[in-house]
Amino acid sequence: MLGFVLLAGSAMADERYVPGIWVDPDGCEHWVMDDGAEGYMTPHVTRDGIPVCRRGNPCAVMNSDQLFRVDKAYITPTGRKRLQDFFRKANATAFIIDGHTDSDASDAYNMSLSKRRAQAVAKIAESVGARAQVRWYGERVPVASNSTAAGKRKNRRVEITCVR
Repeated sequence: MLGFVLLAGSAMADERYVPGIWVDPDGCEHWVMDDGAEGYMTPHVTRDGIPVCRRGNPCAVMNSDQLFRVDKAYITPTGRKRLQDFFRKANATAFIIDGHTDSDASDAYNMSLSKRRAQAVAKIAESVGARAQVRWYGERVPVASNSTAAGKRKNRRVEITCVR
């Protein structure tokens, strides 16, 4: 395990700290210490010193209509089974769950609905022992036009990014 030793001048000289490690939504690995110090773990940076992180591509995009009833955030039994199978077989260390909606309701309502749906999917991941982080965007990140029924159907989705 990685440890750090504080040098002379510190009130706690020779005390060992073990940093925590977490991955942000852009795939950047961070370390953080008990005293709040934090930094990037990647040795790869651009010429401007900005860390180059792993960009995650979704490993699954599931239409919300296949998982949820209209205007609901509970997962259908068929959707639950499908998600459990996916999370068991995905061969990932963690998942990032992104919830999206179409533009049929208000922005505030769509943000709430997409959050509740992403959380419901994350609970399924956790039920099979997977780690999951949720993000939600409501109608703000469409992949198609919201002016047609087909476009709205594409925008009602849950994207799952596999962190390997």
